[in-house]
Formats: sequence, structure tokens, C-alpha cells
Amino acid sequence: MTDMRLIHLVDDDEAIRHSASFMLRHAGFRVKTYTDGVAFLEQVADAERGCILLDVQMPGMDGLEVQEALNARGVAMPVIVLTGHGDVAVAVRAMKAGAVDFVEKPYAKQSLVDALTRAFERLEARRKEDVLAEEARGLIERLTARERDVLTGLVEGQTNKIIAETLDISPRTVEIHRANLMEKMDAPSLSTVLRIAFAAGFGRSTAF
Repeated sequence: MTDMRLIHLVDDDEAIRHSASFMLRHAGFRVKTYTDGVAFLEQVADAERGCILLDVQMPGMDGLEVQEALNARGVAMPVIVLTGHGDVAVAVRAMKAGAVDFVEKPYAKQSLVDALTRAFERLEARRKEDVLAEEARGLIERLTARERDVLTGLVEGQTNKIIAETLDISPRTVEIHRANLMEKMDAPSLSTVLRIAFAAGFGRSTAF
């Protein structure tokens, strides 16, 4: 790896922080270490986006509690938890809470690198989804209020006739609004219109 992706390593064991940091840096990652979960939570709001490598067994606040706090704060960085050998129940709880993977201690270098690679792939996919969603919202913001009404009908699977009845306008007027919104959204087909709308979260409880 040569892109120097960042890992936030949270572990109260100084020896593990040192050895894991050395190994991961040698594998091409950047690493920032934290002595415990509380220290990490104090800094996470301003932390650079990366992957969180989180030890489960820590005094004061264990890894699962840290993970719960991250979820409550809406921190979207992928989490990999480090568990004790055979601690399947803890791993399952962590995965149910949103962890992308777990690695048992003592871990092999390749198993950890593989897990981190998968986590960064997920992070990149999420970043692309965020970009697409932002672009989609920008396209929908071009629409007039009435064009958004028509779009709502299309998202709900309604025909032009039903949309017209719902909005108390003529089917021909619906066709005009539909053509206009497709042009404004750079959408050559209804499937493209729907893809953009769904990417933007249109039709849910959004602030459009």
C-alpha cells in the first residue's frame, strides 16, 4: 500500500500500540494512537477521516461502549475491533453495532492488513455515495415546487394520470412538468430520474 491511509488505533496496552503502529506503518498506513477510548472520543470530532482499530478490553470504557458512543455521535468511520481469542460473543455484538470486521489477538499481520483493506474499501464506497448524493441533491434543487410534486408522484410509482388527479392538473401539464424536470436533471429516462431521486433521498423525510 502506498496511499498512506490513516488508522486511529485505540488500545490501552502501550506495547501493542507500539508494535501495531510499527507494523502498520511498515505496511504503508499512517497511524495515530490513543491510550484509551475516552482519549479518542475527546478528539474524534476533529479527527481526520480514516479507519478505527478499536481494542475491546480496555479499563474505564471498553471498546463496545466506545463504539456505542461513536454511533450516538454519528461518526461514520469504519470500525474494526480487536478481541481476545475465542471471544465470539463480543465480536458478534460489535458487528451488530456496525463494526465492519473483527480481528482476534494475537493477530497475524496479513489478517489485520486484509481487514483494514476491506474497511478502507467500504470507506471509499461511502465517500463516493456521499458525493453522488450531493450531486443528486443539487440536480433536484433546480426543480420548481410543482416539478418536485410531479417527481414525488414518479418516485411513488404513479402514472401521469394519477399524478394529474392528485395535483388537480391536466395530464398534459404533468407531461410538460415531467419533460422539464428530466431536462433539468440531465436525465434521459425515467430510470435515471428515479436513480437520482433515490440517491438524493428524495421521497423520505428530507429538507428539500
